[in-house]
Amino acid sequence: MTIDPTFTLTMAIAGLAGLGMVTTAMLSGWRGWLALKHQELAQHMKASEPAAPNAGTRIELADLKERIRKLEAIAAGVDL
Repeated sequence: MTIDPTFTLTMAIAGLAGLGMVTTAMLSGWRGWLALKHQELAQHMKASEPAAPNAGTRIELADLKERIRKLEAIAAGVDL
């Protein structure tokens, strides 16, 4: 039994075409996954940026620091 060279060539071309399609699909999926990870990383970096304190926050921090200073003075026995 002999194998027809045309059949062999046709099967080789079909196999290479199939391999090319699978490779293209996998590359497309890989690029999509990388884009997703870049998006997640950018969102994480954006969320971790410290927010600029507004005037109300600064006043509140100053008030808390003053209270701490008074409590430390009371603990040390200093009369205010």
